[in-house]
Amino acid sequence: MLTNAHVVDGAKEVTVKLSDHREYKAKVLGADRSSDIAVLKIDGHELPAVTLGNSDQLGVGDYVLAIGEPFGLEETATAGIVSAKGRSLPGDGYVPFIQTDAAVNPGNSGGPLFDANGSVVGINAQIYSNSGGFQGVSFAIPINLAVQVKDQIVKTGKVAHARLGVEVQPLNQSLAESFKLKTPNGALVAKVTPDSAAEKAGIKVGDVILKFNDAPVLDAGQLSQRVGVMTPGDKASLEIWRDGKSLSLTATIGNAAAMASADDASGDSAPAKLGLALRPLNAEERRQAGVPGGLVVEDAQGRAAEAGIQPGDVVLSVDGTPIQSVAQLRKMVQEHDKQIALLIQRGDARLFVPVTLG
Repeated sequence: MLTNAHVVDGAKEVTVKLSDHREYKAKVLGADRSSDIAVLKIDGHELPAVTLGNSDQLGVGDYVLAIGEPFGLEETATAGIVSAKGRSLPGDGYVPFIQTDAAVNPGNSGGPLFDANGSVVGINAQIYSNSGGFQGVSFAIPINLAVQVKDQIVKTGKVAHARLGVEVQPLNQSLAESFKLKTPNGALVAKVTPDSAAEKAGIKVGDVILKFNDAPVLDAGQLSQRVGVMTPGDKASLEIWRDGKSLSLTATIGNAAAMASADDASGDSAPAKLGLALRPLNAEERRQAGVPGGLVVEDAQGRAAEAGIQPGDVVLSVDGTPIQSVAQLRKMVQEHDKQIALLIQRGDARLFVPVTLG
């Protein structure tokens, strides 16, 4: 069974209740906070099952039906259309969300999103709201991504996330003209991580990634999503723009966890001391989050996790000082030996989280 990771997060026991009122104790086989997918297992017979669709074939304007338990109201169905596809959200850089206008409220999380044929094309996950209730914008995790995560959890008990090893920014008209591009489409490479898949493939700072696996890259957010749904070790073809002409490169996609370990081994001791894997917000993420800078938490363990910091959180400041880079955070942590206060943005909320260092 599939649901959201945040639905079972911290639960000591999980109970699955069917529409015929049968109840089963469920075992959580694994949960991946980055994609917000959890896999449950129950022991039962003659269990009802849904048909899985193909979320890649879903189009804007297609009719969808969301099922859930909003406000404790069991088996509620709400209808709408697909408003957009491949939508990026702050802190969820690689999940290409399906945006719908089907009414989704607290309690809908983990429920299926059906297409007009009755096939599941997504898992209801988030809403954007100023009031805490539905305001016309809902987001679902594509079922193709959810199944990919499920397959890894069932096979290995965990999820390996792919990483290319670049920091990119969107192009505007002025930048496009300076790079002799006809249109401001693509992902401009601002940084290449040493010994990463990108460096090994020959990608350089100043390159513009135009295509990834033959699919056009229209903006920086699209690249993160395309890489994120791959598996470490996969081959990827890239078309890049360099010195006024296009080049073709092939990259062997890396493992995000291995790259984080390599960063720690190279002397990045402060995030390791906190138990955090971090990366700077790109320009599009800063715009969407409404912040001038910050670091996205990609993984939280150790003392940071104990303090309540979660993947997807954005670290805005340390003891009141705005944070722009991992190097700055490292320096500030090294100047403390007992406790440090991180200002975190989580969704629309901000909170200070004290983290014990000693």
